[in-house]
Amino acid sequence: MSRFSRLFRAYLLPGIVFQSVLIGGAYATGREIVQYGAQYGARGVWCIGAIGVGFSLMAALSFEFARRHRTYDYRNFMRALTGPAWPLFDGVYTLMVLITVAVVIAASVEVAQEVLGIPYFLSVGLVIVLVGALEIAGRRPIERFKTVGSILLYGAFVVFAVVVLSATWDNVGRVFATGDHSYAPAQAPVALLFTGVLYVAYNLGAMPATLFVLDTQTSTRQAVTAGLITGLLSVVPFVITYLAFMGHYPNAEVMGAEVPWLALLPQSLVHVYAVVILWTLIETSTGMIHAVVHRVDAHFEDAARPALTRTQTGLITAGILIVAAGLSRFGLVALVARGYGLLAYGFLLLFALPLLARFLLRRL
Repeated sequence: MSRFSRLFRAYLLPGIVFQSVLIGGAYATGREIVQYGAQYGARGVWCIGAIGVGFSLMAALSFEFARRHRTYDYRNFMRALTGPAWPLFDGVYTLMVLITVAVVIAASVEVAQEVLGIPYFLSVGLVIVLVGALEIAGRRPIERFKTVGSILLYGAFVVFAVVVLSATWDNVGRVFATGDHSYAPAQAPVALLFTGVLYVAYNLGAMPATLFVLDTQTSTRQAVTAGLITGLLSVVPFVITYLAFMGHYPNAEVMGAEVPWLALLPQSLVHVYAVVILWTLIETSTGMIHAVVHRVDAHFEDAARPALTRTQTGLITAGILIVAAGLSRFGLVALVARGYGLLAYGFLLLFALPLLARFLLRRL
């Protein structure tokens, strides 16, 4: 392995994998940015501050904990972190995978139907086939798919934001000059900071999907630096999307849309957006499900059983996707507002607080 490859895997790849899982379930549609920041107008910057600090801190601590304990799947990671309470995380994580993949499917179907004219069942079938093929292909193809997808997504979002902001920058200035927060009820800074904390908390479900690429890190410096890079990569798309939405604030047609980005983009970019979002949504599903598959493999290894075959991997993947497809019928807005809110408290109690406690007690 070349020096560049080692540095890339130690410092950049964890952040790429984390944000590739995060971005499909959290950023690509724009629905979560409205829910956890943009609806509060100019005051949403408090949420953004908490999100940037929170992602950086949680990633740095998680990476260093995994390095010290050599726990590169979430089962062994949680056993080392919470001891006998680790099975509780299994339940919360399984629920999170189902809800997140349901959000992914709901968003994919919305975009496929509205933009590409693809029927519901064909859209769901396409997601199942593509995610299943990637899971069966294994680790290296998943890493390459995520790397390409991250570059594609960042480039596309920058283009989208520039196009939107070039036409609406005056309104962005007005929102911040007047402190406009008229779309949502007024919130105190502490409440907005906690909203950002909740956003970080429910997205900690993306952290186990990152563990499998941490086995190349060999020092605290690498783990902490990679964590800070991960925090930066995670918050930049939020900021870009937030600013684009401020260009239309407090337009209810944007703030209340199932897929707010579709309400912003000119017709010339809608099909480009459809391709980009479908790619990233598949990235998210693949990352989440790969963590489950990796966890099952770790269980089999502990029990001295053979690793999962490609057929078994495919069946697990298909089963998760089919259940998630059923949940997706509840709709994108309801899944984000209710499902993610419930998950946030579970990850705070079972992941964030134990990790912070170990750090503060110097037992990381």
